[in-house]
Amino acid sequence: MSDEYLRQVLLRHAVDYGPASPVRRVQLALMPTIHQWGGQQIIQIAPSGSFAKGTAVHSGTDIDLFVSLSSTTNETLAQIYNTLFNALAAAGVQPQRQNVAIKVRVNGYDVDVVPGKRQSQFGDDHSLYSNRSGTWLQTNVARHVNLVSGSNRLAEIRLLKIWRNRRGLDFPSFYLELVVLRALNGQRIGNLSHNVFTVLQFIRDHITTARFVDPANTNNVISDSVSAAGKQSLANAARAALTSTWGNEFA
Repeated sequence: MSDEYLRQVLLRHAVDYGPASPVRRVQLALMPTIHQWGGQQIIQIAPSGSFAKGTAVHSGTDIDLFVSLSSTTNETLAQIYNTLFNALAAAGVQPQRQNVAIKVRVNGYDVDVVPGKRQSQFGDDHSLYSNRSGTWLQTNVARHVNLVSGSNRLAEIRLLKIWRNRRGLDFPSFYLELVVLRALNGQRIGNLSHNVFTVLQFIRDHITTARFVDPANTNNVISDSVSAAGKQSLANAARAALTSTWGNEFA
């Protein structure tokens, strides 16, 4: 019964990934502004994050767009980030500064736009500006997408995102995805209720101390993106969820 209930929750929060999806039209709406800003330095503008991985839910950011710039781009990473922010502000889409992303609102949808400069002429390693620290970090978005989309844990990830959003928790999506993958290492695929319970136990017992690094750059410690107090809040919320009912935690 618990598995069936959770599958119904997933159906209610399902996102249309098809080519005619309204969310994809948001990308088309932003393309002229971004292309006018980046010009010939733009290699690609493509969905990334949860939408590309298949882990998006209706209650989260609707789509992430990764803007890949050529390694020959002369501007610094800070200049890239700030000039894109200004271009989006001029376009009237109400940009908000995140850490590496710029959040905008387009046609009723929330969009995270992430600019990155390719580190060499070949490959997918990119340098991103960290607005929070004023420095840069290296990552590989394509590797992230492949890791998560091929994990066979998309249902559990989506359910944990629904729980996070329902509880208003500070739990960045990639951090959450890595936590689910580690917690479910060796667990049976498709055992939905048991697996969600296992992840919540992991968060309760280990989130305050477990270290998670970017698989594309071990110097980028993903778990550092949440404060000690924030991690304690995650542990407390998981503890409460484990003594609650699925109906209270997932709706």
